[in-house]
Amino acid sequence: MNLTTARSPFSVSSLSNGDDRKFSLGGCSSYDTDSVASRSSGVFSGYDTLDTPPSYDFYSNTEIFGRAKKSRPSLFQLHSNPQESSVDKQSPDEDEPTEPPPEPARFGWAQGVMIRCMLNIWGVILYLRLPWITAQAGIGLTWIIILVSSSITGITGLSTSAIATNGKVKGGGTYFLISRSLGPELGGSIGLIFAFANAVAVVGDMEKDVSMVDKLNDIRIIGVITVTCLLAISMAGMEWESKAQVLFFFVIMVSFASYIVGTIIPATPEKQAKGFFSYRADIFAENFVPGWRGLEGSFFGMFSIFFPSATGILAGANISGDLKDPNVAIPRGTMLAIFWTTISYLIISATIGSCVLRDASGYINDTVSSLSGECLGVGCNYGWNFTECMTNKTCPFGLSNYYQSMSLVSAFAPLISAGIFGATLSSALACLVSAPKVFQCLCKDKLYPGIGFFGKGYGKNNEPLRSYLLAYIIAICFILIAELNTIAPIISNFFLCSYALINFSCFHASITNSPGWRPTFRFYSKWLSLLGAVVSVIIMFLLTWWAALIAIGIVIFLLGYVLYKKPDVNWGSSMQASSYNMALSQCVGLNQVEDHIKNYRPQCLVLSGPPCMRPSLVDFISTFTKNHSLMICANVITVRKEKAKISTHLKWLDKRRIKSFYHTVVADDLHVGVQMLLQSTGLGRMKPNVLVMGFKKNWRKAQPNNIENYIGILHDAFDLQYGACVLRMKEGLDISRTMQAHVDPEELMATSQPTTVFQTRQGKKTIDVYWLSDDGGLTLLLPYLLTRKKRWGRCKVRVFVGGEAQKVEDQKQELKALISRFRLGFQDVQVLPDINGKPQSEHIKRFEDLIAPYRVSSVQKDGQEADETTKDFSWMVSDEEMETFRAKSLRQIRLNEVIQDYSRDAALIIVTMPVGRRGACPSSLYMAWLEIVSRDLRPPVLLVRGNQENVLTMYCQ
Repeated sequence: MNLTTARSPFSVSSLSNGDDRKFSLGGCSSYDTDSVASRSSGVFSGYDTLDTPPSYDFYSNTEIFGRAKKSRPSLFQLHSNPQESSVDKQSPDEDEPTEPPPEPARFGWAQGVMIRCMLNIWGVILYLRLPWITAQAGIGLTWIIILVSSSITGITGLSTSAIATNGKVKGGGTYFLISRSLGPELGGSIGLIFAFANAVAVVGDMEKDVSMVDKLNDIRIIGVITVTCLLAISMAGMEWESKAQVLFFFVIMVSFASYIVGTIIPATPEKQAKGFFSYRADIFAENFVPGWRGLEGSFFGMFSIFFPSATGILAGANISGDLKDPNVAIPRGTMLAIFWTTISYLIISATIGSCVLRDASGYINDTVSSLSGECLGVGCNYGWNFTECMTNKTCPFGLSNYYQSMSLVSAFAPLISAGIFGATLSSALACLVSAPKVFQCLCKDKLYPGIGFFGKGYGKNNEPLRSYLLAYIIAICFILIAELNTIAPIISNFFLCSYALINFSCFHASITNSPGWRPTFRFYSKWLSLLGAVVSVIIMFLLTWWAALIAIGIVIFLLGYVLYKKPDVNWGSSMQASSYNMALSQCVGLNQVEDHIKNYRPQCLVLSGPPCMRPSLVDFISTFTKNHSLMICANVITVRKEKAKISTHLKWLDKRRIKSFYHTVVADDLHVGVQMLLQSTGLGRMKPNVLVMGFKKNWRKAQPNNIENYIGILHDAFDLQYGACVLRMKEGLDISRTMQAHVDPEELMATSQPTTVFQTRQGKKTIDVYWLSDDGGLTLLLPYLLTRKKRWGRCKVRVFVGGEAQKVEDQKQELKALISRFRLGFQDVQVLPDINGKPQSEHIKRFEDLIAPYRVSSVQKDGQEADETTKDFSWMVSDEEMETFRAKSLRQIRLNEVIQDYSRDAALIIVTMPVGRRGACPSSLYMAWLEIVSRDLRPPVLLVRGNQENVLTMYCQ
């Protein structure tokens, strides 16, 4: 079949070899395929469509060097007419390759993570304290200490690996992982203390290792020189720093090799006198069991000394921005570093415990043959008698006394000294790099004031040179103090806080069941992560309880600051997922709870339109709903394009600290839109029960159908068992604007201020409540809720009711007794016997003039004599209807006169709203009632009508 001539709804001439670039699709207008060519791949190249196949560009937040980034067409562009859709055509020069920036140095898992972590884990404890711990705890318990410590760090490593593989990781290390998982509150506090801890840890080992003439001054002089050299290496770039780390790693490996060779070489008499005999089974058996000595001689004492040497597993993650593939490098490098360092600790503990005695004199003449008397210890089996120093506890050598036992065993002792310095300098260099990298990311997020200056990066690697200098200054300050014993426990607890929160982050992200939690690293357990978090906190108190309290206190203080400031960031944290889960669970749980009068709350649906257009209305309702009940600001959109996003209105509400939802519906007119809101707004039992709207002050100038819609909204609310409130204000922002008015919210947000007329009336004395009809108690409940707030707390509530002149006192006492049983605290109750009197003639005349434009004469609406025009306009008021509702109209006129007399200087007037029957009372007449009741009153007037069901109770059940 010839496709070009066959009858078909598709014209496929564009599929031929011709130059025609447009075609028609089923009678629709032609699309220009030039604008689509750059978006579509070969799959769609023959069809005129904006749809594009999946592309990496659509999901990436970063630009791709050398070409323009693709963009996915919006649903509006796909759905709308081609004349309405604005698909940006790419300019010819966008396809031209651009000069890419210099490629930054990136490191793989071995050089970037594994070696770095191993160097940071190894330290002076490995060389100087591990032999002593082995002598104290014995080989068996030392292995348990090592394995328990490694298990804790291993669990943290698994948690780190899971978090690091749940999406693309950028620079910022530990802070980035925690903040993007738990949110800015915990992430910011940990980021700050972790960066500080790393800066101080630069000099953490120097106090122990450096000693030449005067200990204090030697630490200061050599420490400043050393840290200055390390700073120079760091600021030279990550490539030089990485090369230095590889050099330190090589030195440590050589020292290990020298040690292992030394254990095999037969011991000389000089070494034997110092307790080294190479591998001996009886020495292993003697050292396998504990030999506790001194105040620190206990399992937890040794554990607290050793555990810091197992940390340092985050050194690789802290330079996450400099890794080629962090999702691969961090899990592989971290876990292998933990494995190999654990093996090295176990090997050194077992080998040195098999070769060296706990006590030795070091004297070449302390042999069995040269000394008489009883011989104690394993040394006797090899011809050495160390009984005297063992008895006197004065032996200078042996595992229990000589910290340089590894140098003694080594084939070449200076290599062990080189290893000690290599381990110290590598750890210091890793900390000097980690602190600025973490701090730079924190500065860029601007969670704390005054730190943004240090976030600037330089060079192809975006090096934080300013942060380097800050870390250097901090390190120098602590070097000059030269006393780290006091602050060292706090620094250790800072690291442990980080480990605890990393584990908790993994657990929390797993337990929330968020669809966004999809780590590619599967070898983790949420319960192991929780165990790791708990154990980390326990270890904090085991190490130094007062330091743990200080560290936790600092974290809480920083957490509180960020919670107070509420930074404008959204990272999709697990806290957000948890909040959703909790809210969902609680909302569903409310379905099982029956409503009770004691738990009634006025849950308000506020017809505010864009909230920034009616700030007085929104602020007033928020006064009694904030932290108490539900408030929903509703907007009916009758124009298809809204000028501001929902997020803009929510930001406005948040800026004014108004706790409210914002809900929009699109409808052909206001009345239909409000009907949709009344029937569909809310979730389960979390749905509104009171409709709130502003008074339509310009109703006489409005079209009659607008009046019909306004009154129809009230009728709809009553039909659906809603309470209703209408707020009228004489001063301040005009809240009576029609709901469909469209003003740019951005402009209103810039001009509207939090101060409203309600804030300016704090000095007023009374809230006057005219409880003229029993609506279930909502008219009394609202002023009670207002007086619980500070803004209205100083106001006295006066309750006015109608009554008979002969029974004023009895009615007053009866009503006071009723109100007292409601426990509202209202003491001032006044009975108004003259409220049913006849109003003044001039006021009646004014009401008649008000309703005159809406009257028709000599027409019966429900009769056969009504013409078609009258039947179509239900807002018209006939003479018969005027006579039917005359008594009620006069009551509203008289009520206004009474309010004028009693409440001219009140802070707020609350009046029971009259109710007009749907279909019987014309909408214009009902509107006139609302107008005349609240007319010419200076205070704000709130017309209230409950749904005629009790909202107050005098009972306790």
